[in-house]
Amino acid sequence: MVVFPRAKINLGLTVSGKRTDGYHDIETVFYPVPLCDAMELVVREDGVEDDAFKLTGIGLPGKGEENLVITALKRLRESFKFEFLKIHLHKVIPPGAGLGGGSSDAACMLCTVNRYFELSMDKEDLKTIAAGIGSDCAFFIESRPVFASGRGEIMEPVDPVLDGFQILLLNPGIKISTKEAYGDCIPSGRQINLKQLIGRPVSEWKDLMVNDFEKTIFRKFPGVGSLKERLYKSGALYCSMSGSGATLFGIYHGKPDVPDDLKGYVIYSGDL
Repeated sequence: MVVFPRAKINLGLTVSGKRTDGYHDIETVFYPVPLCDAMELVVREDGVEDDAFKLTGIGLPGKGEENLVITALKRLRESFKFEFLKIHLHKVIPPGAGLGGGSSDAACMLCTVNRYFELSMDKEDLKTIAAGIGSDCAFFIESRPVFASGRGEIMEPVDPVLDGFQILLLNPGIKISTKEAYGDCIPSGRQINLKQLIGRPVSEWKDLMVNDFEKTIFRKFPGVGSLKERLYKSGALYCSMSGSGATLFGIYHGKPDVPDDLKGYVIYSGDL
């Protein structure tokens, strides 16, 4: 079995305050993008009663057993018995980039094992397990555009408003700790109706749709803010940082004309 966990971007991200459980209340639109990891799962036939995990591509911090793919597998094994696996995860989505790569890998593991071993969990069952792994993990069970609130686990479907547009993803190579980003972020308390806003023309989003993390991340890493300015100069209709950073995206009517000095930052360019 080979599967391809997709990344996501955030269209707007407001942080309204800290919760009693230590998380923050947010409002955002999660939107899937075609940038993918690749994950291969093979049933073990050597009699070893343990799961084997191999990681290639972009390196990740920590030990293999701490990877969210293994976390997802362990959660399933708490309730179900199924054969042990050899797992090969090839990372293309940068870690600590605001693209949800780790959560997507975990959600893809849940869905693939459920389907292959016929565990008979429905989407809501899978989302419940996923929500316990990461705040945005449940989104990747279906990976379709949603308005997300709470800590990101309360989701309402929205129209795929970016069909027919092109996207350019730039990653400056800076890993942002989600925990530190939330710790530094000052909740704006801003009231923006994202569900209505994303229905307006993309060209109007520039002055209306914001990511509350940009202020602190751009101050700490000025080069990230400069990349956003360059995206607008290259003809993007709307640009933003995704999640808590540091990946930036630009949305275009047609194929982006990427300046030579930005090509080294490009991790995806193409259709949405």
